[in-house]
Amino acid sequence: YVSVTYGAGGSTRDKTIEIVSRIRDEYGLEAMAHFTCVSATVDDLRTTLDRMAELGFDNVLALRGDPPQGQERWTKTDGGLEYSHELISLIRDEYDFAIGGAAFPETHIHATSAQDDLHFLKDKVDAGAQFLITQMFFDNRFYFEFVERARAIGIGVPIIPGVMPILSLDGIRRMTELSAAKLPEGLARELEARRDDDQAVADFGVAYATLQCSELLAAGAPGIHFITLNRSPATRAILSALRLSRPWAAGPS
Repeated sequence: YVSVTYGAGGSTRDKTIEIVSRIRDEYGLEAMAHFTCVSATVDDLRTTLDRMAELGFDNVLALRGDPPQGQERWTKTDGGLEYSHELISLIRDEYDFAIGGAAFPETHIHATSAQDDLHFLKDKVDAGAQFLITQMFFDNRFYFEFVERARAIGIGVPIIPGVMPILSLDGIRRMTELSAAKLPEGLARELEARRDDDQAVADFGVAYATLQCSELLAAGAPGIHFITLNRSPATRAILSALRLSRPWAAGPS
């Protein structure tokens, strides 16, 4: 499937809907729209959801969303929603979409604690999230430990790992600062050694992500959500390698 992001403040709302429609109708791929609470009243949210339903969308990834550009703190819109679980409840009660939610193996950047963050995740599932997609991570240990903790508090829905192939050193540094994802020491060292060769960084990033995905799938992950940032060649290369090696066929050891 292909998911399509939703710009801060709903800035790409119409474009998101258009792209999801084209992916489905012109290319025959399963598609999913990201959808946030940012800068929208409940009536605004319903208007957009009504349009998605009219177009026959099946899937939505329901997110609180990041603050609009220029704002450091999340602020609820007057007449809007505060939390993603409220958005999930609204969609579950009034629409017939398959609903996904976000999960954070290394804890959400604004969470007060890992345990509190996990309970907020349980709220999303109890509200109606049918599957979860994680934020990117670069050490699979974070995913495996996170899934174990989630199962221990009764979260039983599929938890799909989010993997982002590293294609530039500066780019990954910006992304990790925004998300608080940690680069393992060995990975950071290998990237730094290739600092002056952008192609070498990208080649190594693809190789690392391929190994990461192989381990995840062999251990029973229900799939992979690739964070492509509209740069698909790397993802296609990883998929080709995975289809040849079929790590999921081995099953968990």
